Amino acid sequence: MLEGLLSLVGYETAGPNGVYVFLLVTILLGGGAAWRTGQAVAQSWSPGWPLIGYTGLLAAAVRFLSFALFGGPLLSLPSYVIDFAILLALSYLGHRAHRAHQMTLQYAWAFEPATPLSWRPRK
Repeated sequence: MLEGLLSLVGYETAGPNGVYVFLLVTILLGGGAAWRTGQAVAQSWSPGWPLIGYTGLLAAAVRFLSFALFGGPLLSLPSYVIDFAILLALSYLGHRAHRAHQMTLQYAWAFEPATPLSWRPRK
């Protein structure tokens, strides 16, 4: 199912085990790095827009790892865009989760957790 979805959107996989390579390199390695990138940006109290540039570099690194380790395509625009979109979503979630934690910890007198990704004024 995932292989059909990836090929439908133009993602070029590395051979017959391409789905496993996608899950390992993009989701596990790249996703973990993207999550930590989002947390690092939030840790410095920076806004979320620098995540775009950092995630662009991270997506290029994921493309290179897929190419160097598993023989996947290096210069594939659809694959890069899909990697970028997935990693940007994960980095934003990491940023937002850490920012919510910061706000409720730093300003506990003013805010309380609403969800894992948001906060609300304390009543």
